[in-house]
Amino acid sequence: MKLELLDDTFTIHRLSPSAKIPDEIFGEAFFSIVKTDEELSIVCRNSLTLNSERCHQGWSCIKVSGPLELNTVGILAKLSKVLADAHISIFSISTYDTDYVLVKADKATDALSALNDAGFRFI
Repeated sequence: MKLELLDDTFTIHRLSPSAKIPDEIFGEAFFSIVKTDEELSIVCRNSLTLNSERCHQGWSCIKVSGPLELNTVGILAKLSKVLADAHISIFSISTYDTDYVLVKADKATDALSALNDAGFRFI
């Protein structure tokens, strides 16, 4: 399985579930928005400042080269197991075509090494 480390660093924002999604998000090349009854979560580049209740900055993003079939089993499980064994926490995002795993930027080198050692390859 081939992986790619995206160039930017990202922030994970938490907003109230009733918050308006900031218009500037929609001009971004990469973002993720998830809304539930409890919260609105937005992932975007660090350079985009949002007025959020809480946020965690400085995440690197690893993309699984896709597209993947929706019936493919165990991709996130394999990635998260390798990273958990290396004591690296993750924040995952799945789309129709592929998966993304965010790791703290200061752990990115360790994450890449652990994934390489486990047989994953970066493009």
